Amino acid sequence: MSMKSLRLIAVALLATAGVLTPAAAASAEAAPTVSADPAVITEWNAIAERTIFTENEKLVPESNLYFAFVSIAMYDAVVATEGRYSPYLDQPRARSDASPEVAAATAAFGVLRYYFPASASALWQDYRASLADAPKDAAFVHGIQAGAAAAATLIRARQDDGRGADVTFDVEPAPGVWRPTPPDFAPFALPWLGFVEPLVLESPILLDGPNPIDSVAYAKDFAETKAYGENDESQRSAEQTEIALFYSANIVAQYQAGMRDAVTRRGLDIVDSARSFAILNTSTADTIISCWRAKFDYPTWRPITAIQLADTDGNPLTEADPDWMPLGVNPPYSEYSSGHACVTGAASNTFAYLFGPDTMDLNLVSPVTSTTRHYDSSEALDVDTMNARIWLGIHFRDSMVDANALGHEVSDRIISTQFQPTNGD
Repeated sequence: MSMKSLRLIAVALLATAGVLTPAAAASAEAAPTVSADPAVITEWNAIAERTIFTENEKLVPESNLYFAFVSIAMYDAVVATEGRYSPYLDQPRARSDASPEVAAATAAFGVLRYYFPASASALWQDYRASLADAPKDAAFVHGIQAGAAAAATLIRARQDDGRGADVTFDVEPAPGVWRPTPPDFAPFALPWLGFVEPLVLESPILLDGPNPIDSVAYAKDFAETKAYGENDESQRSAEQTEIALFYSANIVAQYQAGMRDAVTRRGLDIVDSARSFAILNTSTADTIISCWRAKFDYPTWRPITAIQLADTDGNPLTEADPDWMPLGVNPPYSEYSSGHACVTGAASNTFAYLFGPDTMDLNLVSPVTSTTRHYDSSEALDVDTMNARIWLGIHFRDSMVDANALGHEVSDRIISTQFQPTNGD
């Protein structure tokens, strides 16, 4: 889809629906009112969450890509109108009277409608509602043009990026090797994800891999998960169980909601709000690509398999328990490295950069426990989330530590190279 075609579609849809009436179009060159309400960024992030998860049922790991696409398009649309930061993708600067609010809504609408055509009707209603109160003047029209250009540029840049490619995951079950787990015994999910073209990194960051299953380090991690991750006879405290269940929710949705709350309470303007989401979601997207490459390269068995079949691992320090069952369901992909820790490392590092490592003032909500957890430090967030997946019985410590560090590294690289202030700002 070209920039011209998306721009024409947006304008035509507005005119057809009566949002941009002939009378309004004729008077569009009147003195414009440049609307720049930052709420448009959080509004369309929430719309993206509904579109990605509720309406199109994308799996949590791949959702990071689409949140990144929407956030980048909104960011580029806003900085095309307002400046202050360098765009992610090269495109012409918008007219000085273009509305960044209209531009952001149009960019998000364009990206979501393109990738999720089944949601076109709902998105169209969202788009109309989002622009209903915006003055239909030159700023409105030029905002549409800027947003359409940003959406089309992003869509074009991500053509043939490897999403959904035919990648086969085929390994023979053996001690230490992943195999489908109960209750569904589902095949390895999203094997293509580790081969998607990153948004910023030149290529996925390759990890060193898990501890050998015959090592002392593996046995130590094994013992921890076995003791604290079991469903019934666990050494977990009540508080540890609550933390584990809190983070059994959709972590990507938790961080999207946390960011919406954070930028709103801090009163960030439209530019800084858009930039915050762009850094968060680009960081988590590139991290999850590297994470899934590790899962593909190191197809390690989950704790439920490792503990039940420990008598086959060749490690004299582990002891099998054929009846062991975890508190949480083991997901359908390799244990190493942890996708949850990858996303958290990137998010934690991003929150720390934006709001301070010890002043994050971050609120997270879990629909599983119907509770809210507050974090002032990135370290506390990292610790809780790494422990939670062990206490759920779905990961070993080594995987959590390596994945969390990966997320921090990716976020640091993106912060240092992208979304930078322009000269003089």
